[in-house]
Amino acid sequence: MVAWLLGVAFDLFEWVLDDVYGAAMDGLATHLGVSLLGYPYMQRAYLGAVCIAVIGPLVGTFLVHRELSMIGDTLAHTAFAGVAVGLFVNATFSLSLSPLLTAFVVAVVTALLVELLIEHAGAYSDTSLAIVLTGGFAVGSILITATDGGIAVGIDAYLFGSLATVSKADVGLLVFMCLLVGGAVSLVYRPLLYVTFDATAAGAARIGVRQYKRLMVVLTAFVVVSAMQIMGVILVVAMLVVPVATASLVARSFKRSILLAILAAEFAAILGVTVSYVYGIAAGGSIVVVAIGAYVVVLATRKLSRAKLVSIVPRPGRGRAGQSRDGIEADGGTEE
Repeated sequence: MVAWLLGVAFDLFEWVLDDVYGAAMDGLATHLGVSLLGYPYMQRAYLGAVCIAVIGPLVGTFLVHRELSMIGDTLAHTAFAGVAVGLFVNATFSLSLSPLLTAFVVAVVTALLVELLIEHAGAYSDTSLAIVLTGGFAVGSILITATDGGIAVGIDAYLFGSLATVSKADVGLLVFMCLLVGGAVSLVYRPLLYVTFDATAAGAARIGVRQYKRLMVVLTAFVVVSAMQIMGVILVVAMLVVPVATASLVARSFKRSILLAILAAEFAAILGVTVSYVYGIAAGGSIVVVAIGAYVVVLATRKLSRAKLVSIVPRPGRGRAGQSRDGIEADGGTEE
């Protein structure tokens, strides 16, 4: 029954991808005279990148404001180990196990382990994360060399990302993750926000702080693994952090920070994929460079605006109460 439902769901998705989304992109390619929009693999790449640009900042905003940006990097490197496990098992035992499946399992287990370490490590949480990060990458490298480099070719796509290898199944996974992560965050937005900014008060209010923290790291693991095919393990964490940093420069509420981070990520994803195709370079690297460029432009503009303001008003007033140290209101309330 479950297999039948999955088959029906995939057939429906395939129809939407080919006959609805694909037809719309074909029409856009003809109307604009941009041939790359008519290529099926580029259509899949754009859709996948758009999904990554939604779920990355959506989860990353909570991580950044908990000062746990390194979690994404840690899970990315352990996901690499998960991919290596899948490829190693396939090469050794002649199986056809999906490397993404083993990456999901390893990343989720590691996410729960990381949250446990953070709870008990205290001031040494960064050290604990660094140990898990380097350990995951070390395990992956050991498994690659254990097969005399036989799986190195297969793992390159996961390390650096590739437009050409994005299949319908990969895009389907990203669309599903977009719905899953977006739905989960929408359902538990208020308690997640409370835990992010004041975990002690949230605990006093009888909110399950541990459960919500674990939910967030598990969602982070989902984002990291599902984004590997386009971004690559090395760069996937950038979509969790860079757009959020850009949005934090101008946002004055948490909700607006999420919205602006997603918009910044969408800009970087679409432009990055286009640049990748035009110049034949890595998609993940192109997206990250564009995202960093957007951050630099916003930061420079903000600095120039402040400099002009200071020259007009030598003694600016105090910041408003109820804001975090980066200027974002914890309650997502009134916006400037």
